[in-house]
Amino acid sequence: MTLHEQAAPIPAGTSELVATGDLQARAAALLGAGFRLALVAGHDDGHDDGHDDGHGLRVVYVFCAGPPDRRVELQVRLDPDRPAVPSLAAWSFPASRFERELADLFGIEPVGHPFLRPLVRHQHWPRDWHPMRRDAGPAPPMRSDAEPFPFVAVEGPGVYEIPVGPVHAGLIEPGHFRFSVVGETILKMKARLWFVHRGIEQLFEGRPAADGVVLAERISGDTAAAHTLAYCLAVEDALRVEVPHDAQLLRALVVELERITNHVADLGALCNDVGFGVAHARALTLRERLLRLAGEITGHRLLRGTMRPGATTLRRLPTEAELADVAALVEDLVGLATSNTVVMDRFKGTAVLSRDDAEAIGALGVVARASGLVVDARVAHPFADVGTDLVPVVEESGDVLARFSVRAREVAASLRLVAELAGQVRSLDAGASDLPRRGGAGLGIVEAWRGTIVDRVEVEADGRLARCKVVDPSFLTWPALSVALADTIVPDFPLANKSFNLSYAGNDL
Repeated sequence: MTLHEQAAPIPAGTSELVATGDLQARAAALLGAGFRLALVAGHDDGHDDGHDDGHGLRVVYVFCAGPPDRRVELQVRLDPDRPAVPSLAAWSFPASRFERELADLFGIEPVGHPFLRPLVRHQHWPRDWHPMRRDAGPAPPMRSDAEPFPFVAVEGPGVYEIPVGPVHAGLIEPGHFRFSVVGETILKMKARLWFVHRGIEQLFEGRPAADGVVLAERISGDTAAAHTLAYCLAVEDALRVEVPHDAQLLRALVVELERITNHVADLGALCNDVGFGVAHARALTLRERLLRLAGEITGHRLLRGTMRPGATTLRRLPTEAELADVAALVEDLVGLATSNTVVMDRFKGTAVLSRDDAEAIGALGVVARASGLVVDARVAHPFADVGTDLVPVVEESGDVLARFSVRAREVAASLRLVAELAGQVRSLDAGASDLPRRGGAGLGIVEAWRGTIVDRVEVEADGRLARCKVVDPSFLTWPALSVALADTIVPDFPLANKSFNLSYAGNDL
């Protein structure tokens, strides 16, 4: 079945069990109807007789579309003697990466995958050890006879390689970048990540649902609020918990404050990467001001401790004067940058990601919107009625300048939204204190400052987590950086990389 062949209308908000032989047709129908593959989760349920010997394998595929908000789950139970699924890579590039992750962590074979090789697992991991299987046991010793990672070699006259990382200067997280270049022009760049893989998803398992917040806040430190919100929404969906309107408004406000703070930091960092230190210094000063404001509002500079399943609590709201002052400083910062001809010359036309490439890769967030895609979960999957029409900020050129402009315009829009939300709030402590003791499965979707986060949880009848699958937007957007770097010069790599500013920790989990 092609993407344009749809056998029947697609219902919204459904979950269905499909046979492995029907998976490709159902997935193709959903993708052809405008859905995107947002999450793929492996599950090891054990045998029905209660013995957890790792043979009760299942895969859950989550497809989303909107507006209006639509979510469809396909679940496939696997043959215990040969756990395999038909590959969806021919229809979806994100599927190809999810499938490689399944093969690494669960030993589930994606049959027909065009380029199956390890993704999460580095070459030093023992062969045939799949840590998310119930029968995996303790981690065995790392292999001492591992071969180097098989980077694809680019050959031709004058082509040479430049290896960068995984250890970098300063506080940059670890990632290895392999450049194939002629002169200073990049022909191909391959990013090798998963140096900070922490086993986050397994750490969720067995915790009381309410206690999962402490992990969610630490998935990617600069996105603590949005990751916590996605987790809370998933748990609330699973347990059928109603959240008061004030709690929803407070959550939206906190996530927008997180967006503002990080975008401001990026505006300055982009200027710094072209040597315009004055703008960077101003941005750092403003970021510190925003972090202190966050500390006063929530009790934590990184906005931790505000949300829990069923409830939200703040210490105070930002004032109109505070928000107006920040807006004026941001406007001055952007004006300073855009009036500098050297900055604009370096930004314009650098590291272009076309709309077609962004769509084919499945890029999210700022990167997608800077390439002309209207992708924003606040519109497609709203978790609260904020009483205002939110219009996603979109640029068309797909270069560093477009990504700078999207951030600048989003800061202004988010400041206005925070002011509106603060005016609607009636209570700073809203929600239930205890969760009901029941089981279920739930989905949480949040537009974080980097893009859409999707969490899916399954909760046992005793209130403990059986599974928590997290998809940070960086997981889906990292491959777009390599595409945007084609024909870019090596000295512009730091600028291009910062214009994407993807999370290593959020990707690695």
